[in-house]
Amino acid sequence: MSFEFHSKLPSPSEIREGYPLSDEQKRLKAERDAQIADIITGKSDRFLLIIGPCSADNEDSVCDYVSRLARVAEEVSDRLMVVPRIYTNKPRTTGEGYKGLFSQPDPEKKPDFLAGLIAMRKMHIRAIAESELTAADEMLYPENWGYVEDILSYVAIGARSVEDQQHRMVVSGFDVASGMKNPTSGDFAIMLNSVYAAQHPHAFVYRGFEVQTSGNPLAHTVLRGSVNKYGRSLPNYHYEDLNTLLMLYNERDIMPIIIIPTRNTSSRYVS
Repeated sequence: MSFEFHSKLPSPSEIREGYPLSDEQKRLKAERDAQIADIITGKSDRFLLIIGPCSADNEDSVCDYVSRLARVAEEVSDRLMVVPRIYTNKPRTTGEGYKGLFSQPDPEKKPDFLAGLIAMRKMHIRAIAESELTAADEMLYPENWGYVEDILSYVAIGARSVEDQQHRMVVSGFDVASGMKNPTSGDFAIMLNSVYAAQHPHAFVYRGFEVQTSGNPLAHTVLRGSVNKYGRSLPNYHYEDLNTLLMLYNERDIMPIIIIPTRNTSSRYVS
């Protein structure tokens, strides 16, 4: 066999029980989840700002940053809801290189997935405790959702994952907002097909179980730019891009929810 099975990881429920949220943190997350849902569904006229680095690999630095961000978030809370990005998985185009805290909690050492799971939860939980902000993360591996489902308020599906059937179906079982990025080619149709799939119910096999989902109405598009055949990076958030995307949304009879960049940074907001 080409697979070597080294060790069996604890189940998501075992990890959650070992590193749980407090009752107050659970209440805070439920409150923030509801506020995000109100923004996405139009019940609130605030904007959603998702901001932060694309890779979180040092707990002290991340928590210091999020705590500073929390003070700014309070000042602008009448118009913006701030969700920090704490991305613990790093997609790699070729499969090589650092893959994030979950895979490699110490960048100088070999991968250690059990230590990574623990480090990932500890960092998110500490960030909530010190800032009262629940975070966004990217779902690079769908089977890992159970390890973080109780701590995240927003989930991103990356440009390299958005065409994957498993990602789309797993998102259909989320109860939090999920942004589906356009693929690296920039194709809007692929992105919208992913949103459509995520918003509808599915039956499939997940972590050894036959499951049924109810669909996630909070799934939406994220315009993350593209790369053309010459390797040139192209933005896709100008007026003509948004107009085209709105037309495609209407053709599919999906409520138009779009995350777009603010000036080519990693910040995102709902329009």
